[in-house]
Amino acid sequence: MNISIIGAGRVAYHLAGQLKLIGQHIGQIYSQNLSKAQHLAQPLGAEAIDDYAALQAVDLLIIAVSDSAIAEVIQKVHAYLPQCLIVHTSGSTDLKVLTAQHARSGVLYPLQTFSLEREIDWLHTPIFIETAQLSDLDMLQTLARQLSERVYHYTSQQRLSLHLAAVFACNFTNYCYDMAKQVVDQQQVDFSLLYPLIQETAQKVTQHDPKQMQTGPAIRKDEKILKLHQSLLNDQPQLQEMYRMMSDGIMQRHHSE
Repeated sequence: MNISIIGAGRVAYHLAGQLKLIGQHIGQIYSQNLSKAQHLAQPLGAEAIDDYAALQAVDLLIIAVSDSAIAEVIQKVHAYLPQCLIVHTSGSTDLKVLTAQHARSGVLYPLQTFSLEREIDWLHTPIFIETAQLSDLDMLQTLARQLSERVYHYTSQQRLSLHLAAVFACNFTNYCYDMAKQVVDQQQVDFSLLYPLIQETAQKVTQHDPKQMQTGPAIRKDEKILKLHQSLLNDQPQLQEMYRMMSDGIMQRHHSE
């Protein structure tokens, strides 16, 4: 399949590399910043461009840009590739954002966190697909199954719920790790001492209902420890407020019935 990609960020970097690895041809990489496009395109043997007018006909065009930029991108590329299947990689953007401008539209959303410093386990990464036209579904599904063994045909609303859940499970959780590191850094304690706890907690929630795995002073309603912890955060009011809010949430979840 001949594929081009709009975008040269983290998602584009990982997706383009894996597509090349599974034998797909990457024709062009577009970015407003030509040097970024060149950096991604060169090892793929692709052409780097910074002008939509330079887009060539392909089987599939993948829009891998920020959610806020997708509507603007589809308006611009539709005129140059009116017959091409064009998909975006967003978890929260409705398919209608594309179909409002382009008939052959779809979604190829990998539910994963992307960092340039880490490789992606594509085989076990869930991929969610959606197409406006039934005739395009088979092609997109075939490609997705070459990337991952976990491919699902979900609606935009279902995909949005997953994206929201992912923010809680990934982004907010990572912020909790950041707050934990701030606490121990203040006392010059090694953050890596928490690694076994972090790993065991993550492992448990993949095997059991997270609600049933909840532990800690809040679920026990241990007011003495809760107050002690909050007093230790008097000089870090933002962390103190987060501690209070999350403890209250745990207690309401487990003791409101």
